[in-house]
Amino acid sequence: MADILAENLSGKAVMGSDGTELGMLYNITMDLKTGSLSDLLVTPNEELAPAQVPFDRDESGRFHVPVSSVQAVKDYIVVRT
Repeated sequence: MADILAENLSGKAVMGSDGTELGMLYNITMDLKTGSLSDLLVTPNEELAPAQVPFDRDESGRFHVPVSSVQAVKDYIVVRT
């Protein structure tokens, strides 16, 4: 995958590989010791039922999507669901 600046990802829509619009990218977490990215924090689409999404949620209701699930970054961030 090509290098992408984080500023270009801010507010980008996140879509499941099945075409479900999961929500909007809120933030990205990383391991400070290694510098590796760990999770995308996604503010969920309000119309989406929580049971439809296989990802854990934090106390604010945001999805924690492992970076390893990212399949493509173009108009949307596409993640394996």
